[in-house]
Amino acid sequence: MIEQILRPIFQRIFVDPFARSTLSWLTPNMVTLIGAVLGLAILPAMYAAPSYVAFALLLLSGFCDTLDGTLARMGHAVSDKGTVLDIICDRLVEFAIIVALFLVDPEARGLLTLLMLGSVLLCVTSFLVVGMFSENSGEKSFYYSPGLIERPEAFVFFGAMILLPGLFFYLSIFFSSLVFVTASMRFYEFLRR
Repeated sequence: MIEQILRPIFQRIFVDPFARSTLSWLTPNMVTLIGAVLGLAILPAMYAAPSYVAFALLLLSGFCDTLDGTLARMGHAVSDKGTVLDIICDRLVEFAIIVALFLVDPEARGLLTLLMLGSVLLCVTSFLVVGMFSENSGEKSFYYSPGLIERPEAFVFFGAMILLPGLFFYLSIFFSSLVFVTASMRFYEFLRR
């Protein structure tokens, strides 16, 4: 939902100008890898630094995830390899964040983070499988099936879990529920077509 409503504004104000200014020396795959490293750095930052450092790394990683596709489209460098790298790095970052959230309090958060991982696994599977069997008519290099929880919403939840650890129980249950609903909606939408 954030993707459809706020992305065009965010894209026009922040991402496009930055992409135009770096297009000559920054490649999409470099940005994908930088975003992955920033996302993976959240894991140690949750323990070695104040929570706002992990939150800042989350924001920077998310910005890179938006920037890489923009650079690919602007520079006419969209490729299957770049798409695969992007999808794999996205899942790696999400995994690292969930593991970091687990390690804050493994005993209390174990089942909740397992539920989060399961919901993400099901949702990503529904996204990719529906995409494989759907015609692509968008600007992305693969069919993009929107849902209640997409990457921006996930990052909002992750950010809230990082900054508000006392609300982790409620946020994780709400997140997992919405992700399961998103996967179900994609599957239902696909069956209706």
